[in-house]
Amino acid sequence: MTPPNINLPYFDLILQGFADGDRDLEQAFGRHVHWGYWADPSHAQNTAEDFCQAAEQLTHEIYTAALVQDGQSLLDAGCGFGGTVASINENFQNMTLTGLNIDERQLEQAQQKVTPQGSNQIHWVEGNACQLPFPDASFDRVLAVECIFHFPDRGQFFREAFRVLKPGGYLALSDFVPQAWFAPLIALQLQFQNGGFYGRSDATYALEDYQRLAAEVGFQTHIERDITGNTLPTYDFLLKFGARNGYDWSQFPAFAETLTIALVSRLWLVKYMILAYQKPI
Repeated sequence: MTPPNINLPYFDLILQGFADGDRDLEQAFGRHVHWGYWADPSHAQNTAEDFCQAAEQLTHEIYTAALVQDGQSLLDAGCGFGGTVASINENFQNMTLTGLNIDERQLEQAQQKVTPQGSNQIHWVEGNACQLPFPDASFDRVLAVECIFHFPDRGQFFREAFRVLKPGGYLALSDFVPQAWFAPLIALQLQFQNGGFYGRSDATYALEDYQRLAAEVGFQTHIERDITGNTLPTYDFLLKFGARNGYDWSQFPAFAETLTIALVSRLWLVKYMILAYQKPI
């Protein structure tokens, strides 16, 4: 059953598919539930295995932007099924890793799938990313992989991330970032949209908004990286995957929403960006 106050139809569909034993769905989304990254998009294969590898690579790109290293304490806010924590767990040592999510169903999947390796420690916490249940200066790194648009207040999340980071620590995230002039058109469209397949989202935050917010909170900008071109094969995969597996697109406005995101991305009206910030020492 979907928890109260959580409206994420795409997670409902994925979780139901897992329960029904959908092996293709498990292969594609059992570890990561975010877009893929292809170093050479022309080599994308539109298979579940290829997409899974591309989603894993996106995770690598984001935590590389955060300068993740052995021996750190790290928070993954909006951790999904624990894929980012799993990747770091497999590639680094002496880590204290915390995955936070507001949806206990996703945390249950993470707990089942991810086992600490070597000297690493892993903790799963049910909580709100805008009210982080951790003391000040708890973490060396904070990540938010393709989820910040679901948070009710980016400003509050930035302030909380700044609070729980140690001096010199890094926040890294990925987001759909519109051109500044195009953001008001998205805001107008969202006024007439009640959730949708991808749930309630705010895709109106331009790069200039991030720059202003970072300065207000006290972060120093580390990386502003446009990887739109590297993510574009995601759209072909999602549309073909749905058609191949016979999903009833009429249950949700999934087809139209995915086509719309694909169009504005291909026109570079909305960029897919990796952003990273450092808390001053």
